[in-house]
Amino acid sequence: MFVNFLYSAIRLSATFLYGSTGEIITQKSGHLNLGVPGVMSVGAAVGCLTEYYVIKAVGTSAPILLVLIPLLTTIIAGALMGCLYSFLTVTLKANQNVTGLAMTTFGVGLAGHFINKIKAKIAIIARASKYYRTVFPFADSLGAFGKLFFSYGILVYLAIIIAIVAQVILNKTRVGLNLKAVGENPATADAAGVNVTMYKYVATMIGCAISAIGGLFTIMDYMGGNWEYIIEGLGWLSIALVIFTLWRPVLSILGSIVFGGLYIVVNYVKGITFAQIELVKMIPYLVTVLVLIVTSIFDSKNAQPPASLGLNYFREDR
Repeated sequence: MFVNFLYSAIRLSATFLYGSTGEIITQKSGHLNLGVPGVMSVGAAVGCLTEYYVIKAVGTSAPILLVLIPLLTTIIAGALMGCLYSFLTVTLKANQNVTGLAMTTFGVGLAGHFINKIKAKIAIIARASKYYRTVFPFADSLGAFGKLFFSYGILVYLAIIIAIVAQVILNKTRVGLNLKAVGENPATADAAGVNVTMYKYVATMIGCAISAIGGLFTIMDYMGGNWEYIIEGLGWLSIALVIFTLWRPVLSILGSIVFGGLYIVVNYVKGITFAQIELVKMIPYLVTVLVLIVTSIFDSKNAQPPASLGLNYFREDR
């Protein structure tokens, strides 16, 4: 039973890992994007809509196309959402919190509009979900070890790879150091010759593109191609995970498993009431608040958000 629980937690963790990794990259530029749930919803809807038309065009005999084309359109949709957010907050200097919340409302509504176009034929999309869930052929022969390490679809492993690459880029490359400089003190970075606007745009667009993949994964892999309106809630948890893991993508790998376990643990408890289920769902947020309190008490510089997070940069004020 424990192996099955841990396996399910790891599977769901990919949703949180995509969302949190993307948001970490965005926040490292100094921008707080509360539009992650909307971005993930749009990514899922565009990916599913693309899946539907690809199946109509080539059937289900081309598994590579059935995964790569929807993945590509999902990434593009996420990047466009990031571009819109950047235009509003970087170029027009709109309030980041208000803009992010508006993006979530807009994204969730837009996703619903897309899905309603093919709602009657949504079962067609489920036929392609098996390609997202394809596992290593030798997994079953390895017992519990194989189930826990080799029994996931490609997007789960991709989420881990992206998190590791993001960690390396942020800490070991000039691009990453420049990005963190922009997030800490954009005026100083600007004076040093760093293109602050470009870094904010690119970081946000890449971050949103990564988050959008989490939406596609949730529907096509975790839900088996069945559309469920759960992405918004998972998106908010992804934002909380950023704080829980102290803005470190590698820590998000473990943190996302913790959040995944806390989210599904109610499925393994018999006789639990609806009220108790809602209380259990509060735990990730409560743990995140606890992390904030602890890091504030110890005042560790490495456990703090970027200094300019949530603050718009006005070049003329430097």
